[in-house]
Amino acid sequence: MSKNINILGANVYYQVAGTEAGEPALFLHGVPDSGDMWNPLIARLGSQLRAVAPDLPGLGRSTALADFDLSLENMARFVESFRLTAGLTEPVHLFAHDFGGHYGLAWAVRHPEAVRSITIFNTSFFTSYRWHPNAQIYRVPLLGELTLRAINFNMFRKVVQNISPALTPEYLRGVFEMSYTKPSVRRMILRLYRERNPAVDFAGWETELRELNARIPSAVMWGDRDPFAASNFAEQFGAQHVYHFSDYGHWLPLEGPAAVAEKWLATVNATK
Repeated sequence: MSKNINILGANVYYQVAGTEAGEPALFLHGVPDSGDMWNPLIARLGSQLRAVAPDLPGLGRSTALADFDLSLENMARFVESFRLTAGLTEPVHLFAHDFGGHYGLAWAVRHPEAVRSITIFNTSFFTSYRWHPNAQIYRVPLLGELTLRAINFNMFRKVVQNISPALTPEYLRGVFEMSYTKPSVRRMILRLYRERNPAVDFAGWETELRELNARIPSAVMWGDRDPFAASNFAEQFGAQHVYHFSDYGHWLPLEGPAAVAEKWLATVNATK
């Protein structure tokens, strides 16, 4: 089932799957993806969870005002407003990947009472993080615009499959059509890279996140072949469980959904 709701200047498309009797779960994707990236993992956890997967503001099938606030404070505010408007009134299991980590982890820090567990995939929330080479290009005015406009599907497919061979051409075609072909999404991608200064923006937040991860069920699952964030970041979240997957890359939930589901179920059931 899919729906659209208006939240803080964004028209948000989201999908609901799983079982109504399950515990609520919120799945937050990154760039250049949409909520679709979670479908293989949700299919394996659907008997346990009531899963909600939005397309984040300005990405996928969601839209956002040109001046949508991308500060961590507003990201946290957005997720909380979305959670309540979508009817997730109980504490939720949070799954966060890439820029979805900025949204989800900021929200968790500000609303710990609403978090049942946290599972983190290949993202950064640290002042020590430095942008990868592609991001550095995107951050340069005009060069970033020209680079994104020049990307065609074959280029995109070859780059991504070199990093994450398990991603199918069919899935990548859908991602490409919902991202690089749309001027509004290209603009949001550039804003996400340009308006985030890790050395400044994550100050204080990273400490609060580590304290939260020590108190509630928390796990980091890391695809070690990720060229965008080194695998040693996995231990820096202070999570109670850290799992490294040496055969997978940046898109771990898509590359190894069965292995991820197995680890998640074991981790959460061990805390009950």
